[in-house]
Amino acid sequence: MVSLLRTIRLDASDGILFSPAAEPGEWAVPGGFLWHGRPFEGLSRKERVAFRSAFLGVQSFGFSTLAVVTRVSFSERVAAVEALAQSFVAHLGAPDLQTARGAAEEEIAFAEELCRGHDEGRIIALHREEDEAGELRERFRSLRPREETAYGAPGLSGHERPFHFVQSDEDEQGEGIDLFAGLRSGET
Repeated sequence: MVSLLRTIRLDASDGILFSPAAEPGEWAVPGGFLWHGRPFEGLSRKERVAFRSAFLGVQSFGFSTLAVVTRVSFSERVAAVEALAQSFVAHLGAPDLQTARGAAEEEIAFAEELCRGHDEGRIIALHREEDEAGELRERFRSLRPREETAYGAPGLSGHERPFHFVQSDEDEQGEGIDLFAGLRSGET
């Protein structure tokens, strides 16, 4: 069995940063081919963010900051290649599916190689830049939760969160706290 990348969205930031944002859970490739021959100065603000740090969602052709290593069957890999080939025709004007499949196979094989040696569930991030010669350089990092957090909270599973929201079993008509009441009344 092999592994491929799937987009993952840990918060709402991708929907704000990218236009379009990839849907969570779709197959992903690094997508550096989108930027070849496009001068960085000519990119919009959102395109610049995508250029620097985004994976490409295979079906949506949207962007994702992170991707997760996922074990796949042979038939799922074939489906990922086919979906990317269809996107090459639809979004990049590839002349036909047969031609697009060759390029799609190369991109999926590259994503597969990035996953090699990583456990399922490992999160991958990328950083892309253009060097002095105008060549694209991509660096990939694998991210994993820390063994312990700074606060030693075992329930956070190695991730520190500034807030943790839980649903209360109390009556909704119960006593509440208005954090902004003092500001509205002019008190400080």
